[in-house]
Amino acid sequence: MLQNSNSRFLDRTTPPHLLTLVLMAGVAAMTMNVFLPALPEMTEHFGTEYRVMQLSVAIFLAVNAGLQLVIGPLSDKYGRRPVLIVGILIFLAATVGAIYAPSAEMFLLMRAAQAGVVTAMVLSRAIVRDIVPGEEAAQMIAYVTMGMSLVPMVAPTVGGVLTSHFGWQSSFWLLFFVGVGLLLIVYFDAGETAPRTGGSMKDTLKGFPDLLRSQRFLGYAISAATASGAYFAFLGGAPFLGSNVFGLTESQLGFYMAAPAVGYFFGNFIAGRLSTRLGMNAMIFIGAAICCAGVLASLILFLIDRASPETFFFFITLLGLGNGLQLPNSIAGSLSVRPHLAGTAAGLGGAMYIGGGAFLSAFSGSVLTEEGGATPLLVIMFCASFASILAAIWVVKRERALAMQG
Repeated sequence: MLQNSNSRFLDRTTPPHLLTLVLMAGVAAMTMNVFLPALPEMTEHFGTEYRVMQLSVAIFLAVNAGLQLVIGPLSDKYGRRPVLIVGILIFLAATVGAIYAPSAEMFLLMRAAQAGVVTAMVLSRAIVRDIVPGEEAAQMIAYVTMGMSLVPMVAPTVGGVLTSHFGWQSSFWLLFFVGVGLLLIVYFDAGETAPRTGGSMKDTLKGFPDLLRSQRFLGYAISAATASGAYFAFLGGAPFLGSNVFGLTESQLGFYMAAPAVGYFFGNFIAGRLSTRLGMNAMIFIGAAICCAGVLASLILFLIDRASPETFFFFITLLGLGNGLQLPNSIAGSLSVRPHLAGTAAGLGGAMYIGGGAFLSAFSGSVLTEEGGATPLLVIMFCASFASILAAIWVVKRERALAMQG
């Protein structure tokens, strides 16, 4: 199923169109990586150190994670549409603030506020679960994220070119105008899919312990957290490696940074075709294994001194491929455990894997040196990928135990 049959584009009386869901997820992804090729220039502009500016990734992810704990319950209580519009408005204001920030500290504060755009990504998943059930949701999430992955595939390259010609602020102006376009489309197309519960916020928050007591939810969420954690570690360390270890220009770095998004695109496509046939759990395990294999191969090449920018980013493409297979199914699995708590599950699960990503991003940026090369980063990524395999095995065993009990 590519589109709910009741959806009509630019009709607020029906659920959001598939294109709108793709744009909601895509702008959030674009905010994550479009400016990364500009980090060395931003470091010089603000007169600070790289590790300080690299915090713009970790801080964004950390606030992103915290917001997801609130966005899900709020959207279950008040509806998806109003929460979505407020989040986009906060993002637009913060983007303008980042452009005119007088200091690195103020920039990082505005960067934190930009995380308001995460409402779009979280609620695109919750809306899918509102519209379709179970493994059909995994299929539809896969197609949404496949379309979304086109954005981070192109965004770093565009950001690198803009930075080279117009300076680092140009990437943020791009984000602002894209955000305005998203706001207009959401306003005219996104009909409500979750009626208000009418309960208090306290009642809504009771969904958290219910989910945390579920081993199935935890397995799916940890699987997503560790798999995406490897990717976020890459985001935290790749700009440093590209400029300081490989000697790439901003435009070259932007081109290479698109590598995992290429893999993610094809992984999502395959997940959309095979998830209903093979099942969520099988797809999660296959994706986790591919992630781990790609990172391990790259690590071995560095250890035997046979690595190059081309080999490094090629194997990162496999990381993206594995994530593309795994994440739609892990996310759909976490949402299917308690269908009446889809928004809360989307927020809590998202907070877990984005929060883990924030930690790994900051940690990877702090341990990198020119002398150490990519080895510390790849060790971190391998550990995260291997943990994802263990989480996938946990989910499979739990599913079998439940089936035997049934």
